[in-house]
Amino acid sequence: MKLSRKEFEILVAMTENEHITQRFLAEKLDYSVGTINKTVKSLENEGLINNGNITEYGYMTLEDYRAKRAVFIAAGFGSRMVPVTLNTPKPLVRVNGTRIIDTLIDACLNAGIEEIYIVRGYLGDQFDQLLIKYPMIKFLDNPSYNESNNIGSALIAKDLMEQSYVFEADLLLSNKSIVKKYNYRSNVLGIYKDITDDWCLETDKDDCVIEEKIGGTDCYQMVGIYYFNSEDGKKLSSHIEKAYAMPGGKERYWETVPNQVYKGQYRIEVRPCLQEDIVEIDTFKELTEIDKSYLVQG
Repeated sequence: MKLSRKEFEILVAMTENEHITQRFLAEKLDYSVGTINKTVKSLENEGLINNGNITEYGYMTLEDYRAKRAVFIAAGFGSRMVPVTLNTPKPLVRVNGTRIIDTLIDACLNAGIEEIYIVRGYLGDQFDQLLIKYPMIKFLDNPSYNESNNIGSALIAKDLMEQSYVFEADLLLSNKSIVKKYNYRSNVLGIYKDITDDWCLETDKDDCVIEEKIGGTDCYQMVGIYYFNSEDGKKLSSHIEKAYAMPGGKERYWETVPNQVYKGQYRIEVRPCLQEDIVEIDTFKELTEIDKSYLVQG
């Protein structure tokens, strides 16, 4: 069954807290006690909760909103991180002792996501080291990673997009709670900016993406963490394949497929996060600013 946003948020909150009170729900979700009371009664009438607990039917209903897998786009060279990427793929670079990709994988596991795929290319065999800590990982090889943009890697993983997170694998995550077990609709993480010259997203009144572009005002700086529900993931599988085959398709970034090529056919909500939640280390200079051990001592 299709849940309302309020019903969804209450059920998810109840999965995270035992013996939760309606007053606590009101404070946590920023609804009035009256609204909570009315929605709880509706959930009880629908058989989703009973005596303040989620029923088996309630958990079954939430399955349609659960993130079931994660796909990591990790095939690129990382040229702006030279010299450290000459011998190490960027996602495997250690920052203050921790591999960049570990921060993302740990967040997935924390959210109960254990079906994990990594699309690898440059120095691909080095990713095997992850199996020591994460034996559940499955690898997808992109032998043509240097012949196309990251849409080539998305093409290889196109049949894994339903109820799936799609990550850029070079993001250093400090707040693992931003990877959610349950998602109400397809979404992308974004950092609000008054003005930015980075890739950004304009949104409508429902905070859904209406345009992706470079630079803007009163917009969200795009963070490379997307989630696609079952309906959108199924569409995306077909659309990635068609966009790749278009003239110039190999030069595209994969996320332009829903945001530009097939704009208007997706409702992707921007889910706000904070600047300190996540860092994209683009250059070797930025790496040395975060981890001083990379500085060459004179």
